[in-house]
Amino acid sequence: MKRTLLCIALLLTMALQTACVVIEDGEIGVSKSFGRINDEPVGRGVAFVVPVARTIETWNVKLQERKETANVPSSEGLIVGLETSLLFRVDPVKAPEIRKTIGRNYETQLVVPYFRNALRDVVAGYPVRNIYSEVGRKEIANRIEQFLSENLEVRGIEIEDVLLRDVQLPQRFRDSIEAKLTAEQRVQQKQFELEQARKEAEIEVARAEGAAQAQRIIRETLSDSYLQYLWIQTLNENPNVIYVATEANLPIFKGVAGKR
Repeated sequence: MKRTLLCIALLLTMALQTACVVIEDGEIGVSKSFGRINDEPVGRGVAFVVPVARTIETWNVKLQERKETANVPSSEGLIVGLETSLLFRVDPVKAPEIRKTIGRNYETQLVVPYFRNALRDVVAGYPVRNIYSEVGRKEIANRIEQFLSENLEVRGIEIEDVLLRDVQLPQRFRDSIEAKLTAEQRVQQKQFELEQARKEAEIEVARAEGAAQAQRIIRETLSDSYLQYLWIQTLNENPNVIYVATEANLPIFKGVAGKR
């Protein structure tokens, strides 16, 4: 009788201690029965747990970001500062395997070491000029992403993207870039001034050619009769001159005799 009551009490205790875990979107469950991690993950929904007999850990399988700031040497030996981001997620199917082989600290024990190693190894093969350029940064990011994909996806970490957010160049290189930009601006200014001078010279030449052409046309079209006509028109516009047809075609100035 006592044994029966003890079993009933034990069952009641276990029933009272039985609880449930809600696994939401973007999560996966890793179940453990009597200390053994099950190979099959627990999907979205409500899952019952029993102390000792069955426990469930919820794992985040959403997109995660890992930021890293590193000082890495270039191919010339100059130290370049990098601010980077790694976008990754846990493969839901492989979450139990990660729990078995690595544990819940997979980011610090697996992702971060590989990420830092890739930054050093890949960037070290590029000169500072390439690291600074947009094309060079994209190429470096692609190579880092490829390296991480080859080494982490087999372990259950899916790589989404690698971003080089900022590149901090050595002071000596920054000074050389500023000097180069200043020199290029001066050259551009001189080219602009030269182009302006050429345009102004072309305008002056065009004006001179137009004037010369006009004079040539006038010389070719003028005749004695037309010159005489222009002479008479000029005299008519002068109030002090009276033109009277004479044999010598000379003008008569009015009022000349009265002014003696």
